[in-house]
Amino acid sequence: MNFEEYLISKKIESTAFKKAEPNRWQEWNTIFVELSPASFTAQKLYLINPVRRKYPLKSAPPQKKTDVAADGNNTVQKSSNSKPVFKPKIK
Repeated sequence: MNFEEYLISKKIESTAFKKAEPNRWQEWNTIFVELSPASFTAQKLYLINPVRRKYPLKSAPPQKKTDVAADGNNTVQKSSNSKPVFKPKIK
């Protein structure tokens, strides 16, 4: 994973960020290359959100697909990783 892919995963527009703040972008890029993505996130945790608000990603990354009900009704969707719901029985 490179730095631009990381910024997309954090919903940050890389080109706008690089154009507006080239020094910070280059500094973060250098640090990102040296660290793992998880370590970089832990180190810059409180700085990522303000940058995300300044330079939001215009197109959201593709989300996980959900299964559509068999009858073709688009309003009823079943998540692929949903857990069964247990309802208590009243005695």
